[in-house]
Amino acid sequence: MQGKVALVTAASQGLGRAIAGRLAEEGMHVALCSRSAERVREAAEEVARRGADRDVRVEAWEADVAVPEQVLALSRQVEQAFGRLDVLVCNAGGPPPGDFFDVEEADWEKAFQQNLMSVVRLVRACTPLMERSGGGTIVTITSTSIKVPLPRLILSNVMRAGVYALVKSLVPELAARNIRIHTVAPGRIDTGRVRSLDQDLARHTGRSVEEVRESFYRQIPLGRYGDPEEFAQVVAFLVSDAARYLTGQAVFVDGGMMRAL
Repeated sequence: MQGKVALVTAASQGLGRAIAGRLAEEGMHVALCSRSAERVREAAEEVARRGADRDVRVEAWEADVAVPEQVLALSRQVEQAFGRLDVLVCNAGGPPPGDFFDVEEADWEKAFQQNLMSVVRLVRACTPLMERSGGGTIVTITSTSIKVPLPRLILSNVMRAGVYALVKSLVPELAARNIRIHTVAPGRIDTGRVRSLDQDLARHTGRSVEEVRESFYRQIPLGRYGDPEEFAQVVAFLVSDAARYLTGQAVFVDGGMMRAL
């Protein structure tokens, strides 16, 4: 992985930031983007510190992956800055919680653009550069809801399942270009996003946040929420040469919570 280039979207916090930092520690040059210029610059400084011993280069740009023009501009910026791309991590903030009759048509459209079409556009924009670089790996960040829908997450359930269908559909086309593709599905990873979902579920059910978390602990065989760094290590493995005979996989990082076959 030393000297290769990765683009991680929505990397100013949470899983994206942890992934970017882990890849830098492995010796990869890293490009980050976020809708917040201030937050992504701060994240880039941390990522650079984590990769300082490996002499990595880190670049950060403000970009909203839900906006087609900004996705195209992002791919061009990566090419101009690094001249190659070996790893693409498609990440985006999750849509708001709610049941079917809670969400409006505008919510569906926003989630469609942010969580499904962003992946479509990132793959389309970045594949030519990856192909010219000799190939590489794409990782999409989804959710355990690609297997079993989660309560009060109708928008996420539908869009994440669509991303997984896209991943499986793209395997043969991308393999012909020497590009592997996977999805990594987080369970209850202790991020700001999951903490906000716990708060929403607590309000909706009349329980405390502590009671909500305890109920999840009982469903997780390992008995705890995961750490973002643990999740990032799995992504780092999938984009490494150690996983060069893997493609089209859905990897659940959930402490054993997903019991479905």
